[in-house]
Amino acid sequence: MTPWLVRSLDVPAQRWRNGGGLTRELLAWPDAAAWRVRISVADVDADGLFSMYPGVQRWFTVLKGAGVELTVGDDVHRLERGDAPLCFAGEAPTSCRLLDGSTQDLNLMLRQATGKMAATIDGQAWTPDAAQCGLFTAVAGCCEAGEQALDVPAYALIWFDPAPPSLRFIAAQRPAALVGWWLSASPDRASA
Repeated sequence: MTPWLVRSLDVPAQRWRNGGGLTRELLAWPDAAAWRVRISVADVDADGLFSMYPGVQRWFTVLKGAGVELTVGDDVHRLERGDAPLCFAGEAPTSCRLLDGSTQDLNLMLRQATGKMAATIDGQAWTPDAAQCGLFTAVAGCCEAGEQALDVPAYALIWFDPAPPSLRFIAAQRPAALVGWWLSASPDRASA
């Protein structure tokens, strides 16, 4: 099994569909035009509206900066670095207010698929319950997938298709309070 590895800084930034920020698309599966799984890092420099994605399940977490206040429909969510990722419907009107300056955020979007995003605990094994999975790192370290031990730089995505039975990430430097986020996706078979 050879995973996909991409550093976020190696991906050119592109304007959002609504022009309100920049994004780096790390993964678009099966392809960029008709993706069902999309993982990106977004730079948010100003308050504003998120693009709407009808039929898409969105996961969002803060990578850098003080954080944001997201208003999704009528619900307000304050998200700071280290908080649990937020899941919301892509068709819900969503606005973002920066708490104290620019942020960088991690996004997992699922169309005709199910999945999740969860914080990675340094050295603790994780068992994905999905067809595909990966890790986005906040720090450099080693990702163990069965017999494989893979060095992963900070702010990189390592993606497995198919998902291995279990994964473990060990940060290169300790202590590291926040080491990364596990991401998983299972495309709907009926839509394949």
